[in-house]
Amino acid sequence: MASASDLAQLDGDELATRLGDARRELFNLRFQLATGQLDNPARVGQVRHDVARILTVLRAREILEAEGAYVAPTATEHQEALAKLAAEDAEVIERAAARAAAAEAESGGDAVEGHVHDHDHDDDDEYGDEEDDDEEEEA
Repeated sequence: MASASDLAQLDGDELATRLGDARRELFNLRFQLATGQLDNPARVGQVRHDVARILTVLRAREILEAEGAYVAPTATEHQEALAKLAAEDAEVIERAAARAAAAEAESGGDAVEGHVHDHDHDDDDEYGDEEDDDEEEEA
């Protein structure tokens, strides 16, 4: 998770790229959440905060530019911020991979294309529950 001060050290193009990536990830996370495939629901909140943080930095920069008070970060500050953010991104990817490996190990190989089938359909009749059929017959 990038801090606002780290993001402020990036140039506009890098911020726009990160904003696009974060919004794309948020879309994918919401899709996974809707389909029941999301491993870490807390990640949705983290990415939402990242999007808000980037938008805040961009807006603050826009205000400072309008006032004529914006001073762009130096090349050294920019490179340091990029290195720190890259390390944080690598750490997030590593944790996600570890979480996925743990989920795979926990499922014990019963997963089929990422879907765990933890119930059977032996008691299901063709049209639903038998109780519903009994209620209709009584009426």
